[in-house]
Amino acid sequence: VQLQASGGGLVQPGGSLRLSCAASGTIFSIPSMRWYRQAPGKTRELVASITSGGTTTYADSLKGRFTISRDNANHTVYLQMSSLKPEDTAVYYCNADVQSLRTKPLLYYWGQGTQVTVSS
Repeated sequence: VQLQASGGGLVQPGGSLRLSCAASGTIFSIPSMRWYRQAPGKTRELVASITSGGTTTYADSLKGRFTISRDNANHTVYLQMSSLKPEDTAVYYCNADVQSLRTKPLLYYWGQGTQVTVSS
C-alpha cells in the first residue's frame, strides 16, 4: 500500500489550497484517514481526521478554515485549506489505517509529504 500526496505549493496569505492523498495497492478497507503537518523546528501535529463513515475531527486552532473530506471509492482524502496564514507553512503528511485483506490486521501508512508555503 502506498499513499501519494499532492497539491502543495506557494500561496499568498488569505488564499486557498486543496491537498489530495490517494491510497493505492491491495486495499480492503481504510477506517480512518488523517492529515498531519510539521513546521520547521516543530513537532508533527494532527490537523484533521475522517472516518470511512464521514465523521471528522479537527485541531481546535484550525476549525472553520480547514475542511477534510474523502472519496471512499477512490481511497482518496482531501484537505481544503482557506484563509491561509504564514503560520500554516509546513510539510503536510497524509496518514491512513489500512486493512489490505479481510483477514489482515490494520497497518499504519504515511504519505511522503507535500510542502505548503504561505507567503507574500
